Amino acid sequence: MHRVLSRLRRRLAVALGCLVGLFVLMQLVPYGRRHTNPRVIVEPAWNSPRTRELAVRACFDCHSNETKWPWYADVAPFSWVIERDVIDARSVMNFSEWTHAHELATEAGPAVIRRDMPPLKYRLIHTDADLSEDDKIELARGLNATFGGTGRM
Repeated sequence: MHRVLSRLRRRLAVALGCLVGLFVLMQLVPYGRRHTNPRVIVEPAWNSPRTRELAVRACFDCHSNETKWPWYADVAPFSWVIERDVIDARSVMNFSEWTHAHELATEAGPAVIRRDMPPLKYRLIHTDADLSEDDKIELARGLNATFGGTGRM
């Protein structure tokens, strides 16, 4: 019995050592630490300050050049996911570079109502972005008014 436990401990120690080694190696991958926040060019003509306030709370970390990078954005593999999410979100719609109407802007309000935005993984970590039902409806209506959306509320 003692031999079996000893062998099991050794295997667990080797597995843990491999995991720690892999984690250290991940930190050497250069992707995910750029954390760029280019200058703000122009924002949309918000229908109200309240719409902008709610958008800042729920959308700006990914959909603007005003991203607040948390400490874990420097730790792989989280840094990889966060960097990719911000790059993708800014490419879809960037509230800081509103030089033209974005094709998907009219879908912003309905996406909030469907709870597609902000994504669940973001809301779980950023509880201030998990809007109340009233705030969610208010944001969706404000986005519709700002971008000319016609989605039902």
